[in-house]
Amino acid sequence: MANIAVLDMAGNKVGKITLSDAIFGIEPNAVVMHMAVVNYLANKRQGTQSTLTRTEVSGGGKKPWRQKGTGHARQGSTRAPQWRHGGIVHAPKPRDYSFSLNKKVRRLALKSALSDKLLSNSLIVLDELKLETYKTKVVADCLKAIGAGKKALIVLENNDAFAVKSIANIPGAKSAQVNTINTYDVINADTLIIVKGAVAKLEEVYA
Repeated sequence: MANIAVLDMAGNKVGKITLSDAIFGIEPNAVVMHMAVVNYLANKRQGTQSTLTRTEVSGGGKKPWRQKGTGHARQGSTRAPQWRHGGIVHAPKPRDYSFSLNKKVRRLALKSALSDKLLSNSLIVLDELKLETYKTKVVADCLKAIGAGKKALIVLENNDAFAVKSIANIPGAKSAQVNTINTYDVINADTLIIVKGAVAKLEEVYA
């Protein structure tokens, strides 16, 4: 099991914590992580794009010229794809891009991402993130003190409205909870910051 320092909001070491190998100590599976990222991005796609085929463009009912004898290529409609204002070939239509991954694959992908952050020294355990009101500057100063990267994912123990709103005001920073954390956000973050109380919940759910 890995031991990692616990920092306070000022960046000072206030203790140590032992992380479970079942979550933070596995061999990262790149293939499964890739599958999880593709799944996440596909499920976010709206799929509302729509253009018109030649049958849906208005007009074009009359044959432009007779079939033979003009010297032109034969044409049946001015709404064929090769014409200006014509329809689109294989026009994109509304569709659902989403697909599902089974639970074991999703859990393995998340564990792989968490383990990868620990291996790359991009994981920070924070003693607590306690705010009395909405204070973006307090969170920004905290991120600077603990040495977080430009893109930081902060995993909170509970849905603290003060913390969530304050984090949301910082460019590149994002908050999550144990039940909303996903592989894409973990991989996309330069630094993964987990509040100490959330570590226990993660190990309880995923270990």
